[in-house]
Amino acid sequence: MPFLHGFRRITLEYQPLVDEILALLVLQDAERQDTLESHACLGSNGNQLSAMRQVLEREAHSPFYQEGVSYTLLKVTELGLVEAAEVLLEFGADLSFEDPVTYYTPLHIAVLRNQPDMVELLARHGADINRRDRIHESSPLDLASEEPERLPCLQRLLQLGADVNAADKTGKTALLHALLHCYCSSDVVQIHNTESIRLLLEGGADARATTEDGDTVFTYIIFLLGDIVLASTEEAEVQNRFCIRVMQLLMAHGANPSECPSLESFTYRCLQNFTCHFPLLRFLLESGAAYNCSLHGPSCWSGFQTVFDCLCSHVSILKDSSVSTEVIQMGQTLLELMMASSQTIQLPSDFEVDVNSCRYHEEKIRTLFCSVKQLEHTPQALKHLCRVFIRQRLRPWPIDVKIKALPLPDRLKWYLLIDHTAVGHEDLSLTDDSPSPHSVVTVPPDSQQITALHPLSLQ
Repeated sequence: MPFLHGFRRITLEYQPLVDEILALLVLQDAERQDTLESHACLGSNGNQLSAMRQVLEREAHSPFYQEGVSYTLLKVTELGLVEAAEVLLEFGADLSFEDPVTYYTPLHIAVLRNQPDMVELLARHGADINRRDRIHESSPLDLASEEPERLPCLQRLLQLGADVNAADKTGKTALLHALLHCYCSSDVVQIHNTESIRLLLEGGADARATTEDGDTVFTYIIFLLGDIVLASTEEAEVQNRFCIRVMQLLMAHGANPSECPSLESFTYRCLQNFTCHFPLLRFLLESGAAYNCSLHGPSCWSGFQTVFDCLCSHVSILKDSSVSTEVIQMGQTLLELMMASSQTIQLPSDFEVDVNSCRYHEEKIRTLFCSVKQLEHTPQALKHLCRVFIRQRLRPWPIDVKIKALPLPDRLKWYLLIDHTAVGHEDLSLTDDSPSPHSVVTVPPDSQQITALHPLSLQ
């Protein structure tokens, strides 16, 4: 039993030396450290450090000296006593010494306690910044990426050259650790770990990393989609904001949300329940995400087919006319966004919609389907091609503010925006301090546009 063996050695062999050194640092009871006024002041007094040196010199030939001084390093590391740790290292403390219970090294503990200066000291003295613990196989970078408050340690480790793409035995990298912890967080307001994700990606983290089980960066965000469906309005808004911010970072570093298989395709999973994920879908389509499988095309999965299937499913059970109209408007907006993302639309060869299955609004669904089907074999109008060209040149997302700033007539701006008044879209900015959007464009009552959409309520 290694744990019992470790406890026995601490208690009977080298604990007295540890206690004596901690007592000199005014830490007679390390377990009551929260009662001390300032940890930063402990162990930094010249007299304390001098007395500490005398004890270490006196005990240098003790049979348990190496274990004692190394275990003491774990304790002072936990408290961030950099000067005391430097003295212990000077007197031979072992940087690879493991805590007998957790098997964490001093560097792991420094990260867990968010002590960036201690991290740098240990690394400067030769600590392996990529070493993994024996229990969880976590590297210091993995631990630093899991909590937003450990951001200073994450920055320091990256500056010191930690391997950002090192993986554990299951293939999980620090980036995947960060995303997994975002999903596992019990408090929705604590999932905002976007800064850690940004630093990892800018430090060279592979956005296409895959574990042995096939998990990708999208796996954990897809899990969040299920939580959004069940969450309250406020929680859903927080999670939507987080997903948009993370997706923007991932896509900017090469991640493809529309890849195969469909179950791992973030775009496809959003399309399957577009009434809950409308803001996310708008972001994806306006950011250039493919509306079909990006590897095999519409023969694998099709955005048009998925939207129509979802529409038929919803209007078949929704008796409330206002709610069903709202759902149809969302679907109509998504269809137009997909059409406006490329000069030619791509439909599956067997593209059909069973409108007879729609208990309500059968004629509206049939009209939408026929208009899309007709476009497949009809040359695109010049104004459509111009809209595609302009919207593509205004990427990355968000493009609505950029369109409103164009020196164009209001009618053209309306055509370019595609349902710019949708509730839940303009409010979802990437940064809390982002500029407020321009005033809503006024559309003449007699304007002729492809779509005539009313404001959508995304509750």
